[in-house]
Amino acid sequence: MSEKVRVGFIGSGGIAGTHIKYLKMVPGVDVIALSDVSQAAMDARIKEHELKDVKTFTDYKPLLKMKDVDAVSVCTPNCMHYRPTVDALRAGKHVIVEKPMAMSAREAQAMCDAAKKARKVLSIGFQQRFRPDAQFVRRAVAEGQLGDILYCRAQALRRRGIPSWGVFGRKDLQGGGPLIDIGVHIIELTHFLIGKPRPIAASASMATYLGNKRPEATAPWGDWDYKTYTVEDLAVGFVRFEGGATMTIEASFAAHLEQDIFATTVMGTKGGAAVGFGPPKVFTDWCGKMINLEPKAMEKDEAFAAKMRNWIGSIRGADNPAPGEDGVMVQKILDALYLSAEKGREVAIK
Repeated sequence: MSEKVRVGFIGSGGIAGTHIKYLKMVPGVDVIALSDVSQAAMDARIKEHELKDVKTFTDYKPLLKMKDVDAVSVCTPNCMHYRPTVDALRAGKHVIVEKPMAMSAREAQAMCDAAKKARKVLSIGFQQRFRPDAQFVRRAVAEGQLGDILYCRAQALRRRGIPSWGVFGRKDLQGGGPLIDIGVHIIELTHFLIGKPRPIAASASMATYLGNKRPEATAPWGDWDYKTYTVEDLAVGFVRFEGGATMTIEASFAAHLEQDIFATTVMGTKGGAAVGFGPPKVFTDWCGKMINLEPKAMEKDEAFAAKMRNWIGSIRGADNPAPGEDGVMVQKILDALYLSAEKGREVAIK
């Protein structure tokens, strides 16, 4: 039997339910404690997943004092990622924290420092890299099949996908809008695909023109709270990496486009690839012709399931495929894009 891992949760909202769903599929894992400011949220998770003998706390600190808790999943709003993560690591717990890692790269680095000092695993909730199509393209890049990477186009676009729940429209609590919420996923995926090069500079432009007004068109998720909406509707950015690769990023909660897009395209000197437009595809030249390559079959593994399974695996001694250090680099990109939009010029990333 695999080593038993007993997990506690800081934050028990909807995303915690997804974590629990997939943790229950991993042998030797028990969810034994939940914390949340809302007792109703904890009760909902217990009922939803038929959890037994689970202790609940409206303050996470008593949970961290439980000797039986080996690891903690942090599923709080963005502004509450840093403090609970550091506290959990200092209490000797392994941690997975949902994306984005923190509200700033400074916070993210402090979280990594705490993990290193505690000698505990810190994983970031980056599930996109575990997708079978992403693993396929990552291998193609790593083996040099695409040559030197020149350019990537990362897109996380919603025509009208402003969440009507939670605090997604609150910059003070989330740090931003679509760029930091859904853009972070396509950024981390693209960054992973091309080998995680060091970002050196970024520029961006952002606009708010729909979210802060009373909704006129019918929205798929219902009307949002436009009176408290302080984030961008649309973010467009450009990132330069060490070694010469570049990336554009497009992210929106609300935009006038035909359809939602969540995909990335990679272009290299020998070939290109696309993830997110259906099955993964590779574009190259062969025997004097331009050809498109597509796998005949792909694995069916769910990315979120792989994320949780790999977190537990890293606690048990395997390599961590989504380490805190990756989160720091992604956070530096996010910080630079927001700063550039504020200042109206390109900014360096150190």
